[in-house]
Amino acid sequence: MNAVTARIAQGVTSIAAEDWDACSGTANPFVCHAFLSALEASKSVGGRSGWQALPVVVDGPDGKPAAIAPAYAKSHSQGEYVFDQGWADAWERAGGQYYPKLQIAAPFSPVPGPRLLLKDRDHAPALIAALEAVTDQSGLSSAHATFIDPDEVALFESAGWLIRQGTQFHWKNDGYASFDDFLAVLASRKRKAIRKERAAAVEGLTIRHLTGAEITPAHWDAFWVFYQDTGARKWGQPYLTRPFFDQIGETMGDQILLILAERDGIPIAGALNLIGEDTLYGRYWGATEEVPFLHFELCYYQAIDAAISRGLQTVEAGAQGEHKLARGYAPVATYSAHYIPDPSFRRAIADYLVREREAVAEQQEYLGELTPFRRGEPPAGPKAPG
Repeated sequence: MNAVTARIAQGVTSIAAEDWDACSGTANPFVCHAFLSALEASKSVGGRSGWQALPVVVDGPDGKPAAIAPAYAKSHSQGEYVFDQGWADAWERAGGQYYPKLQIAAPFSPVPGPRLLLKDRDHAPALIAALEAVTDQSGLSSAHATFIDPDEVALFESAGWLIRQGTQFHWKNDGYASFDDFLAVLASRKRKAIRKERAAAVEGLTIRHLTGAEITPAHWDAFWVFYQDTGARKWGQPYLTRPFFDQIGETMGDQILLILAERDGIPIAGALNLIGEDTLYGRYWGATEEVPFLHFELCYYQAIDAAISRGLQTVEAGAQGEHKLARGYAPVATYSAHYIPDPSFRRAIADYLVREREAVAEQQEYLGELTPFRRGEPPAGPKAPG
């Protein structure tokens, strides 16, 4: 491999979109230049958000980025969905300073995907080494790459990073031509329950799927109300600013699917999805009316409808949520990688992760038995890391 140079860039917007996307590819919208730069331009990150964008870049011999990590200096652990507050408390009780730390992530997005954005996989060791150097030379407690692609697990492991495992619930398209085809592989009782839920959810409502230029500022205004309500109840205050939605609507509208429920022409609920190469990613939802089962309809069933009609292979409906099991979403493993420079702290975290991994494996086995599929017709399993 020829000589390379590593550097810290002053934000995603300091890197040309074509250079960034040449490394990130187009399969996962959450690591593309348009999404991450919209977070900066809308002030959803930066300022007092506690997320300072500091992408780590390895330049190739031609002087252009050959590998990029979407890295952030973090002064807290909010908006990450891989919870390390217990680690922070333990380190600070021992007299250390956990924050700031280095976070390699798609902010506010518990979406598995690449965190080592590589033109060539051979550049991975240099990029990981650069992340370690930034952590060490800046005196940071640790570096954390969250929701890494399963294919990256071996890359981080070979560099000595600790691997943490979690669980999400994804829907897999087994070549279904319609929602009824999907229902046909479920147990009869579950099939009837879903049909009953769907009928109750949409009674008196009109469901609309909007993408690209179909989404107007008025639609974003309505969705902003939904998002604020849900965000305030979950996190205390929403992570994203109003201009963020306008910007992604302008720069990546064809990768957005906004599903709205309307009563007499007025939106009362909505779910925002991003469209990847083979996956529909459900992100945010909210409502101004309490309608039984409407959350399941917009976020899960309508997403399945959309994935089938678009020929997509997977629906990822966000973090956690065992209630997704009954709706045909099966447990899959997620992964994160952690660099802990202090030897004593690293040993303590490593011991903890061994015990946690055993508990997660037992939970996944148990949850896998609760899916609504008829016996002998389980959903497609998750891709194993490697």
